[in-house]
Amino acid sequence: MVQLVGILNITPDSFSDGGQYIDSKKAVAWAERLFADGAAIVDVGAESTRPNATTLSPDQEWERLEPVLKVLLAKYPGKISLDSYHPETIERAFSIGPVIVNDVTGMNNPAMVEMVVKLKPPKIIISHLPNLSLQEAHRLAPVASVAAVKKDLLEKAKLLLANGITKDQIILDPGIGFGKTMALNKRLLAFGLQVPGYAVMIGYSKKRFLGEHRMERAPNLEAGKIATENVANYLRVHDVKAHRQLLSLNI
Repeated sequence: MVQLVGILNITPDSFSDGGQYIDSKKAVAWAERLFADGAAIVDVGAESTRPNATTLSPDQEWERLEPVLKVLLAKYPGKISLDSYHPETIERAFSIGPVIVNDVTGMNNPAMVEMVVKLKPPKIIISHLPNLSLQEAHRLAPVASVAAVKKDLLEKAKLLLANGITKDQIILDPGIGFGKTMALNKRLLAFGLQVPGYAVMIGYSKKRFLGEHRMERAPNLEAGKIATENVANYLRVHDVKAHRQLLSLNI
């Protein structure tokens, strides 16, 4: 069964909803709405990962996250993922309660590997990124091969498995929009077929490769249909309600 991962950006500069949920009460209310609309997980992030976004220190990131996580981790245990590439932030979150770890930099930082091995999150989402900074990856877009994405992700999964993480804790995300050509981004909607035995999350929502109407519902639902038909386990989306209706028509 495909599960929906709702997006909560506690940021002033995200490309689709920057500034809407920077207030912690509004952020919590939006998370509650996402769950009510059908999200199985809500993915919370405090730093935008769009091209030319402002980077944050772990302290700045935590200042935004702490009041929101204190509420959500108590109310929705096991259903909150944390979109962060800072090991310090993950450790701070665990002082409140366990979170699903969503590392958009794909465990390229050995310190993040050490942290997840130490904390053993309920789930670890490894999102593919070439071994570059986020902004370098956006600028250079060096990856043009599905095989390269598959190889990198399986190597990271193997590393975690060798350090005591189990396969059912791991979710692989091909990292659509992060260091890839536009043509590859489209092909990666079907990435679920590439890694049998692993859960796969596809995150395409409102991204540039969907075209000039990417903020509209139709191209997003079409992408969700392709991902679902190609055995994705999780869809990371902004519009949970519309995708819930899509899944009810296709299951």
